[in-house]
Amino acid sequence: MSLIGATAITTFSGPVSDWLGRRPMLIISSVLYFLSGLVMLWSPNVYVLLLARLLDGFGIGLAVTLVPVYISETAPPEIRGLLNTLPQFTGCIGMFLSYCMVFGMSLMDSPNWRLMLGILSIPSVIYFVLAVYFLPESPRWLVSKGRMEEAKQVLQRLRGREDVSGEMALLVEGLGSGGETSIEEYIIGPDNELRDNQEHPMEKDRIKLYGAEEGLSWIAKPVSGQSTLGLVSRYGSMANQSMSLMDPLVTLFGSVHEKLPEMGSMRSMLFSHSGSMFNVAEQHSKIEQWDEESPYKYTEHHASDNSGMESDDNLRSPLLSREATDADKNMGPSNGSLYAMREHSSLMQGNAGEQASGMGIGGGWQLAYKWSEKKGEDGKKGLKRIYLHQEGSLGSRRGSLVSFSGGDVPAEGELIHAAALVSQSVLRSDLTGQHPVGAAMVQPSESAAKGPSWGDLFEPGVKHALIVGVGIQILQQFSGINGVLYYTPQILEQAGVGVLLSNMGISSESASLLISGVTTLLMLPSIGVAMRLMDIAGRRSLLLTTLPVLLASLIILVLGNVVHMSSVTHAIISTVSVVVYFCCFVMGFGPIPNILCAEIFPTRVRGLCIAICALTFWVGDIIVTYSLPVMLTSIGLAGVFGIYAVVCTLSWFFVFMKVPETKGMPLEVISEFFAVGAKQAAAAAKEN
Repeated sequence: MSLIGATAITTFSGPVSDWLGRRPMLIISSVLYFLSGLVMLWSPNVYVLLLARLLDGFGIGLAVTLVPVYISETAPPEIRGLLNTLPQFTGCIGMFLSYCMVFGMSLMDSPNWRLMLGILSIPSVIYFVLAVYFLPESPRWLVSKGRMEEAKQVLQRLRGREDVSGEMALLVEGLGSGGETSIEEYIIGPDNELRDNQEHPMEKDRIKLYGAEEGLSWIAKPVSGQSTLGLVSRYGSMANQSMSLMDPLVTLFGSVHEKLPEMGSMRSMLFSHSGSMFNVAEQHSKIEQWDEESPYKYTEHHASDNSGMESDDNLRSPLLSREATDADKNMGPSNGSLYAMREHSSLMQGNAGEQASGMGIGGGWQLAYKWSEKKGEDGKKGLKRIYLHQEGSLGSRRGSLVSFSGGDVPAEGELIHAAALVSQSVLRSDLTGQHPVGAAMVQPSESAAKGPSWGDLFEPGVKHALIVGVGIQILQQFSGINGVLYYTPQILEQAGVGVLLSNMGISSESASLLISGVTTLLMLPSIGVAMRLMDIAGRRSLLLTTLPVLLASLIILVLGNVVHMSSVTHAIISTVSVVVYFCCFVMGFGPIPNILCAEIFPTRVRGLCIAICALTFWVGDIIVTYSLPVMLTSIGLAGVFGIYAVVCTLSWFFVFMKVPETKGMPLEVISEFFAVGAKQAAAAAKEN
């Protein structure tokens, strides 16, 4: 009845959450849990009990569907995987406590089943209090409803800083992902127009990029010809490649992670060296007399303690937290700007820099804009959004970049070699002024503010994401996890685990419950490892690593039930295999499908697509749950585990060919990649 209730409510939970919001639906979930617990405790007959289980299923369906969505929409990209694995960890704790309680009850002469079911009301009260008093509404949902000021306040609370204009612009842009997007390559440097003093007029092929913050700007030079960037070169080759087993989208995603600087994705070097020079452009505009040599004096002056911002130790130093000294504050106009440079110098230097500065959008990505003279569909000049990602060093190419800054070679570290996802911005098209973007102007256009429609599901990027989401949910369920989980005591009892504890005077039924509890306890450190690796190794890597272990444990279970052996040996092999199966499952195939489904869909259709994936999850759960008892009596444990082993094999190939790596990437960039890759793959398929 719980599964039926969860399946029923999932059919409309996503669209309703898009209408009411994520937070109200989570509160409703806690109320349903509480009511179902009270009704189960009171149940005068089996029909009322079944009704209570139905209510419990409603609460389960809402929680399983919306908790990953809420976490993904509120968490910083660098720890999104960790936080989304936390429900698996707490759920495992709940399972362990449940097994402990039921094991204790199995030792009683007349156990109270009402207490076993009614105790659900206690944690549901805690859930309700946390949801009402501590959970803000999802900022992405607020932006989708045009409640910009509320979204800003929530982001300031979540991020612990005042300046969230960059992320606000990102959330607005997420309303329009999936349009026509091109992947380009830029050389980016500081906006040195004041320093040039008209001696070197701006070249025609140079463009000006604007940050989401008022007054922030850079100069960029588009790069053409043979590209050295993994993202650009991979994209360029997708149209010409033959249809291989691996989805081109997986290759495109992989190029981002393969081409990260040496420090890795968690501490991307994007703009870490030149960020201070980019940011100082705003300060330059406020200074009447600009000392041409001051950027270089800054490097020399701080070489002893900061190593010119080049040493790894300095990258770990929390520059933003330093207070200005009296000497800094008393500097002249020129040196005063140096203090501004120091203040912003940790821009994009890993998590600390991103959280403190507010300039990056996470995962080594930066949001920028350029003003296009080309008119858009509304007949007005358009604003292009650009997602920038550093993918290389310019050390070997500086000699060829003399013309970039008008004949004046920049200091080392001033230039950034970056790939760019360029598409039409969804900000208001009537923006005016020298700087076209600012915190006060972050407002979506009328077309972007419209709600989702069923037609959005047929966009190439959304369809491609649905294939990944639905496919991995189906394979997760038919790998047998919920069947094995629900019937672990019966499976272990059939395997003869009672033999292991018979000398202690514990019945076979109680022994299977005890071992089930110990198994869930052993799963906790495995989930802890997964939480640590989810944002480092990544989702795809964890799946490709743990699925073979799942397969091996299932094969051993099959052999243990086919090959004749003593009852004790059979019980030991079965118990160890089940433990290994569970521990590896909760590291990969357990949490990752829900994490991926909450990450890969655009904001405007995320609730609708999540509902489709969750419905697939629950239908598969029902089929597995109801078929397992029948299969146990017809084909036995060996046949059941053999079928699950085949599904695990298929799952590994599906992950290898279709599932991209999404660790550390902003949700809006992930959606953009799906749109770009899906359209390019479709074009390549059409040509072939």
